[in-house]
Amino acid sequence: MKKGKIQHPFEPVYNEKSKILILGTIASEKSRELGYPYAHPQNRFWKVLSRLFDEEILDYKQFLLKHNIALWDVIKSCKIEGSSDSSIRDIKVNNITSILKNSNVAVIFTNGRKATELYNKYIYDKTKIKSIYLPSTSPANATNSLDKLVEEYSAILEYLGHSQKK
Repeated sequence: MKKGKIQHPFEPVYNEKSKILILGTIASEKSRELGYPYAHPQNRFWKVLSRLFDEEILDYKQFLLKHNIALWDVIKSCKIEGSSDSSIRDIKVNNITSILKNSNVAVIFTNGRKATELYNKYIYDKTKIKSIYLPSTSPANATNSLDKLVEEYSAILEYLGHSQKK
């Protein structure tokens, strides 16, 4: 397990049409290695979105922009052991306000408790937008089945102008 200070490796995904922003904590070791967010094969983030929109995701950036979803992480840099959110310390946060100024984002969702906690601690005062908690899609959160995650994440559909599937 690698220890040490890491820098966030990805730019945010958004454009002027983005309506919602989904924030995680910081890219995992596997995501940094493979070069895209939520890249760990057991992470269910892309599976959840694929099921929600009934669409195969071939290019994650194209998919997100097509559905007016902005994606980034709370943390710009930190010290972390492996990919363990509980080991995160010495945090510098990303500038989320630049996304808000250059998009139509009016709703912020946080992927997991740690992302919610860090958003509330470091960023909420700058945005004044309360985040909506979504359960973590990480393999470390085995308590939620894929079906349960899809049900929870269906909350984003309302903010994107889609009717919820039953």
